Amino acid sequence: MKSAKNLLAYLPTIGILIFIGLYIYSASLYPGGSQADINSVGFDWMNNYWCNLMSEKSMNGQENPASPVALFAMVILCSSMTVFFFQFANYFAKSRNWKMTIKIAGTLSMLSAVFIFTRFHDVMTTILSICGVIGIIGIIRALHKNKMTFFKVSGIISMSLVGLINLFYYNENLIKYLPVVQMVAFILILAWTVGLNFKRNYHDRF
Repeated sequence: MKSAKNLLAYLPTIGILIFIGLYIYSASLYPGGSQADINSVGFDWMNNYWCNLMSEKSMNGQENPASPVALFAMVILCSSMTVFFFQFANYFAKSRNWKMTIKIAGTLSMLSAVFIFTRFHDVMTTILSICGVIGIIGIIRALHKNKMTFFKVSGIISMSLVGLINLFYYNENLIKYLPVVQMVAFILILAWTVGLNFKRNYHDRF
């Protein structure tokens, strides 16, 4: 019973690790094509987006065998992150209103992320960004109240990166750099989430 409880407590971290493994595997299946070169072979980590892996066809027009794996990875990640938002809100957020805000914003952002590969990409990206920022603001507020300065500063950096991604996305002169910025933001936000998951469980133990 205790081992099952511990497993649930670390579910966000476990989900993120599974996602990373599936991400790397799906990238190895991608036929080719990127924003820099439509005829390139394989997944270009500097010029391809995560959503390219989820699309039915690769950018070079071929059928994309990476799609089912990438979609499964995304469902696992979003489910794990939703659990994280609920766990964090229940443990660290003192205000009932902020508890609900973190949970609702977090859930909506993760739901929109699952559908980011569809023809509603721009709408889903906007919902993800807005709800994600609201959720992170709620988390940063709770971190401030709990005097967790390192994670608070890291959260502010994460929120800034979300804003930077949108700036690059809507600027035709900067969009060529977006895959790199997106990947860096991805790594930092996931690392921040894992760190908070461990911190929460450490607090819970003592």
